[in-house]
Amino acid sequence: MPSRESHERLTALLDPATTVLLTVECQQGVVGPDSALPELAAAARSSGALANIARLVAAAHESGVQVMHAVAESRPDGRGGNRNARLFHAAARLPVQQHTGSTAVRVAPPIEVADEDLVVRRLHGLSPLAGTDVDPLLRNLGCRTLLVTGVSANIAIPNAVFDAVNLGYTAVVPADAIAGVPAEYTPAMVRNTLALVATVTTTDAVLGAWKRPSRQGAAATPA
Repeated sequence: MPSRESHERLTALLDPATTVLLTVECQQGVVGPDSALPELAAAARSSGALANIARLVAAAHESGVQVMHAVAESRPDGRGGNRNARLFHAAARLPVQQHTGSTAVRVAPPIEVADEDLVVRRLHGLSPLAGTDVDPLLRNLGCRTLLVTGVSANIAIPNAVFDAVNLGYTAVVPADAIAGVPAEYTPAMVRNTLALVATVTTTDAVLGAWKRPSRQGAAATPA
């Protein structure tokens, strides 16, 4: 159980006024039942990561925390997309393509997208932040802390965390709200890399930080 001091620190860090919750590639063509990457989709679901992301998004909506969904997609003709790594060539041959406007690029259940959420789509690269609208949107929102969730712990999540730190944001990663393949790679990535540059926490700890005190508890607090 986290100490009172660590809880208070996390609560201050996740102030709803200056925090944005980012979901990364939580789209049907990646983590849905008809995923182009079934092993990754299975890991996201069996680990509980996708369900935890849905819990975090729901709590963010209730707490007034801005939610942003980063979606990776491509044009049917591939124009503007990368071709400078094996990953891109492999993705182009997958049976499910993340084409703009298709079901594959819709945010996947059980995550619910609210009207006030921002959806940022990218046609190139590996990072949700680099070369996209995410950074200027975060700055316009007054964001200081970026809560990073989603897939994959192999590539997009570390990219997002590194870019956030390089841009001056404080990155927070709920370790049980990200997934990668193989399953054992995710805790190794968290322990050996992400923990060096981000505040690593859990979904329950984040939900606790956003939990509002009851009226009775507030009334009992001395003035």
